[in-house]
Amino acid sequence: MEKSYQTRSIGALFEPARAGAFELANRIVMAPLTRNRAGLGLMPGPFALDYYVQRATAGLIIAEATQISEQAQGYAGTPGCFTDDQVRGWRKVTDAVHAAGGVMVVQLWHTGRVSHTSFQKNGQAPVAPSAIRANTNTFLAGRGFVDVSMPRALTVDEIPGIIKDFRYASTRAIEAGFDGVELHGAHGYLLDAFLRDGTNHRTDAYGGSIGNRSRLLLEVTKACADAIGADRLGVRLSPVSTAGDSRDSDPQALFNHVVEALNYFGLAYMHIVEGETGGARDSFAFDYAALHDRFDGVWMVKNGYDRKMAMVAVESGRVDLVSFGRLFMANPDLVERLKLNAPLNSLMGQETFYGGGAHGYTDYPTLEQTRAAIDLA
Repeated sequence: MEKSYQTRSIGALFEPARAGAFELANRIVMAPLTRNRAGLGLMPGPFALDYYVQRATAGLIIAEATQISEQAQGYAGTPGCFTDDQVRGWRKVTDAVHAAGGVMVVQLWHTGRVSHTSFQKNGQAPVAPSAIRANTNTFLAGRGFVDVSMPRALTVDEIPGIIKDFRYASTRAIEAGFDGVELHGAHGYLLDAFLRDGTNHRTDAYGGSIGNRSRLLLEVTKACADAIGADRLGVRLSPVSTAGDSRDSDPQALFNHVVEALNYFGLAYMHIVEGETGGARDSFAFDYAALHDRFDGVWMVKNGYDRKMAMVAVESGRVDLVSFGRLFMANPDLVERLKLNAPLNSLMGQETFYGGGAHGYTDYPTLEQTRAAIDLA
């Protein structure tokens, strides 16, 4: 039976909301964005503080995907949250965001097979549910984008260590001042790869049936919920996205099961990427309403939303929160611009997306700065 959703007032996108333990100033979320600007020791880079503080008017900031362990790294310049130095580095950022009135969680990931031997201890193969190479690439310092390496299958006795790493990183995230954690269960990375029959050919308790393939994600969710509280934990899923060479023969049945199982935990929110990541929203026939029917908590959506779409979705009650990625890259004051229906900045060149310094990262102008420049002209 389909749920009936209570409609909201016009402009509800800009009104306060609650998601688990989080009190949000509005329903506009900054999506996690990999920018490959971490410094030595995989600490947040020198411009990260300014970057996130500039965007603190978002109802919620989800910090960029962040490694749970040394093994978890798959790209150059992506930060971690498992060493004392990394925790201290993030603490400076979270303190500044909180001082600016923001709420901030961190997305924790293990890239799994979307990695390269150069990131692995002693040049070992990356790990995966099964030894199936991903038809995708990664980003290496000084080399740019290259093919990922052939992975090896995790043994059963290694899996508790993966769960322990997620749990540990979640506790370190709270020490680092984050308000909570989002688990990256999307885009072909380790948790997502275990879910899908195109990437998981295991015959043990973590492979085969949908229930078995869902086991790792649910065990990680339980471990982190027990550690930091389910009301400080969200999960991101991308049911039909092929990012990271993600494939499944029946995503509807798979994700209906996954969302229903995750509903048990009382999470702060569910974060759903609708359609192809960064691409078409209708790339694959999928019933997102059927997913929402299986979840009683806060429902966040992502992919290709503009002002009108976001306002209508929230006002209809179909969604509770909308996350924006590239619009937040180019518009540090996106909330104000959407509220005023003001013009949006264009993205700078793609060469500024991944790696580099302040250019294309912290130098996008606000409306106030643009107006001042016009007045001076």
